[in-house]
Amino acid sequence: MTKNPLLNALAAVAYIVAVSLSMFYGTQNLPKEDTIFAPIAALSLFTLSATIMAYVFFYNPVLLFLAGKKKEAIDLFLKTVGIFGAITATILFLYFSGILR
Repeated sequence: MTKNPLLNALAAVAYIVAVSLSMFYGTQNLPKEDTIFAPIAALSLFTLSATIMAYVFFYNPVLLFLAGKKKEAIDLFLKTVGIFGAITATILFLYFSGILR
């Protein structure tokens, strides 16, 4: 990812929105009976999402840390998490206040 915490947090939000939209709209025409493929798909998506989020949140901080720039690495990580947390809190506030319904 980038060394811009705002872009990193927005990339995480964009990924979550894309997955959520595809799950919501993509499953509307599927058969309702359970098969073995549902848990396989869920675990595969979880693994893919964990990998993508690890890349978004940790890749550049780890590179900075390994380059000896520990303070920059920690700052980038904490700023990215902080911005992502603020975006998440804003979305939750808008949802529970009825604005996003």
